[in-house]
Amino acid sequence: MIEFSAQDVEFMHQRGSNPEDVQHQLEMFRKGFDFANLDRAATPNDGILQLPEEQVEELIADYDNLLENKKVVKFVPASGAASRMFKELYSYLSDDSEEVRKKACAFLESLPKYPFYKALEEALAKDGYSLQDDIVHKEYKRVVDYLLNEKGLNYGNLPKGLLLFHRYTDKIRTAVEEHLVEAALYANTGGECYLHFTVSPQHQAGFEHLLKEVVPAYEQHYGVHYHISFSIQDPSTDTVAAELDNTPFRDENGKLLFRPAGHGALIHNLNRLDADVVFVKNIDNVIPEDRVEPTVRYKKVLAAHLLQLQNKVFQYLKVLDNGEADPMLMCEILDFAETELMIPVEDGLTPEMLFERLNRPIRICGMVKNEGEPGGGPFWVQDADGNASLQIVESSQIDKKNPAQMEIMTHATHFNPVDMVCGVKNFRGEKFDLLQYVDPETGFISSKSYGDRTLKALELPGLWNGAMSDWITIFVEVPIETFNPVKTVFDLLRR
Repeated sequence: MIEFSAQDVEFMHQRGSNPEDVQHQLEMFRKGFDFANLDRAATPNDGILQLPEEQVEELIADYDNLLENKKVVKFVPASGAASRMFKELYSYLSDDSEEVRKKACAFLESLPKYPFYKALEEALAKDGYSLQDDIVHKEYKRVVDYLLNEKGLNYGNLPKGLLLFHRYTDKIRTAVEEHLVEAALYANTGGECYLHFTVSPQHQAGFEHLLKEVVPAYEQHYGVHYHISFSIQDPSTDTVAAELDNTPFRDENGKLLFRPAGHGALIHNLNRLDADVVFVKNIDNVIPEDRVEPTVRYKKVLAAHLLQLQNKVFQYLKVLDNGEADPMLMCEILDFAETELMIPVEDGLTPEMLFERLNRPIRICGMVKNEGEPGGGPFWVQDADGNASLQIVESSQIDKKNPAQMEIMTHATHFNPVDMVCGVKNFRGEKFDLLQYVDPETGFISSKSYGDRTLKALELPGLWNGAMSDWITIFVEVPIETFNPVKTVFDLLRR
């Protein structure tokens, strides 16, 4: 047990934390997290639905009717800085090795194809430089410097949402603008579009400024009215950093150091939304509008499937709540839970137990065939009691030293592109408290740096991993054409 000073306790309270939480976090550093216990990979006909085209068309046709009187919100985690996108270019500024230079040259030779080319040209011209001349004379480091740093576009320090992502014949769009387009095409109820972005405090003004400039034109073009809100990752969800010996890490002034605890902390942001249906999609996974049709179709498919299932769940819950489930109806509900909701059932389930199994938030997760892209995978995972449920599992949660677990991992056929539709209200129309459905034992510990010192950081259960562990989860196959992530700057050319 660590003894904290009065100043430590006051600092914790200022941040919305307390000594009990910090003690628990330090205990997690000492204890560590268990790996996921994979039962088997979720595959077609065993956890992943492959909807026939006829059903796809029926769901799309029913989409607008199902959404009637529902509030829909598009939830976009957008706080991540773009610095990792430019990792190779940062290396180039400080490393003259042949391999690094080759990658940088490949980027610079294709620079005219990038959506930010014109903006970079203008940034250099302000200081009397010519981008074309710099490329001809191989003044590459200046070009990269102006791309990444404050003297130019400052792209290395901006969030991905504010970067120019796609170039069309007559316009260039940021990632945020592409999300506006998507919202108008599928998250549009009666001409009203609600979007919520999670942002870093230092970048919120940048988002607001951009949206103030562009929203009127998109509203006019698509005939919609946007309602846009923001939230930041609550400082109270930050976790204390630890020394390598698991004691509290203190900064140069002797203060405890707290760090953002990963995207799992955003379950708090999601929990505060007022909505019936929430689309969740990463900021960097956007398709140019001329290829967005499959995305729109399958977003409607996922949402319609969610609402159809939810309507059935609500009917059954009302019957169970009123104590009106006779043995024949109980068999019907049990069959529905197992075959439609992918909830394994066992003998001896009482109506009360079944009610508890069904009365939970629901998410439909799009799954893409694995073609080498990064992303968590769909698996059947056993809990401490030996019960298996569908979960999205990151590779960091799998014990690489366990041959049996690695064998299961190799059988995964799909991965999760963070493409989810969530039903977050119960059959009475009340919001679920989403914090009650988190598995706190599914976080992980990572190594980070603070100046020239190394520290241990505690990541909360991921938003679509442990933070939604106890939801009803359905996996549906979606086309690879709906997935277009930008993890490195080179991905911007992958239209």
